[in-house]
Amino acid sequence: MMEEHPRLSILIPIYNEEPQLEEVLSRVYAIPYTPKEIILIDDFSSDGTRGILEKFREREDTQVIFQERNRGKGFAIRTGLASAAGEIIIIQDADLEYDPEDIPKVIAPILNGETKVCYGSRFLGKLERMAIPNRVANWLLAKAASWLFWARITDEATAYKAFRREVLDQFDLTCEGFEFCPEVTAKVLRLGYSIREVSVGFRARTIWEGKKIGWPDFFVAVRTLLSVRLASLESIRKKRD
Repeated sequence: MMEEHPRLSILIPIYNEEPQLEEVLSRVYAIPYTPKEIILIDDFSSDGTRGILEKFREREDTQVIFQERNRGKGFAIRTGLASAAGEIIIIQDADLEYDPEDIPKVIAPILNGETKVCYGSRFLGKLERMAIPNRVANWLLAKAASWLFWARITDEATAYKAFRREVLDQFDLTCEGFEFCPEVTAKVLRLGYSIREVSVGFRARTIWEGKKIGWPDFFVAVRTLLSVRLASLESIRKKRD
């Protein structure tokens, strides 16, 4: 008798992604993994995104959540986490920068019992069209996370982050926007978990094509990493006292 996999929850935060949304979702649904649930969180899109998502509301393997106002990617992910029933959780962006076919590769080390947290690193895989300033920003963030938490990470800001649910249940997230990445990374490392990385493909899009993250988000990310690290040191100091 074939052993059943643990349930996989795929969280997809979405904001104004009408042009490529249906293709992204078709690829996600085609992933050869059972059982899985798809949680689609619309962050109050103003294009045709919500109309597309209405088509998926009746699927048994899908939850569609419509935010009442635009709150940001981090808040959308937190909303999805509150509804997720899976033992393994992974984040999937709603654009075509990442290929959903890489999802099985990212969750494989977790399924095999090698780790409880796995990231899909763009810098270990095939990286296309990423501008030099973005490469520098990503390198700096990975180095900052590594230095602050005595870890070794090549891609802190990757969208592909997979976790055993039990890891996420050990802390609260407060993120609203793109600071989800540094916050969850810092809090995972603060608890002593190691982050396994596997290579994934990535094809960057431009602002004109719909890319939403920018340089101000870099400084928010650095501040978030520092904030969690300082809170950790303060907690250690209080325990010693």
